[in-house]
Amino acid sequence: QVQLVQSGGGWVQAGGSLRLSCVTSGRTPSAYAIGWFRQGPGKDREFIAARTWNVGSTRYADSVKGRFTISGDKASNTVFLQMNSLKPDDTAVYYCASSPRRVYTSTGLSASVYPSDYDSWGQGTQVTVSS
Repeated sequence: QVQLVQSGGGWVQAGGSLRLSCVTSGRTPSAYAIGWFRQGPGKDREFIAARTWNVGSTRYADSVKGRFTISGDKASNTVFLQMNSLKPDDTAVYYCASSPRRVYTSTGLSASVYPSDYDSWGQGTQVTVSS
C-alpha cells in the first residue's frame, strides 16, 4: 500500500500563497495518480486537483483553476500543490491521496475526481485564509 505524508499549509491572508507537499513511499505501479482534496467545516470532501505519475496529466476543479497548480518530482516521489490568490473560501483541511484508477477523458487518460477512487490518504493539513 502507498503511504503519503503531507507538509505545508498554515495561515495566510487573502491573496497570499501557500504550497503543500505530499511525499509518497511504497509506491507501486498501482499508484496511478495523486490527487488533492479538501474538506471545509460541515462540507463534503471536494476534489481540487490530480496528476498522473506517468505522463503528468493534470485535472483541476473549476473553483481553483488558474490559481492552483499541481506538480510532481519523480526523483523524490513528491507531489506539490501550489496555491496562489487564496480566498477565505479556500479554508479547509487538505488531503493528498493515491489512486489506481485510470479514467478516460476527451483528452486521453487522466485521473479520477472521485474520493471513492482513491485508496490511500495523507494525514491532512489545515489551510486557513483570513479576509
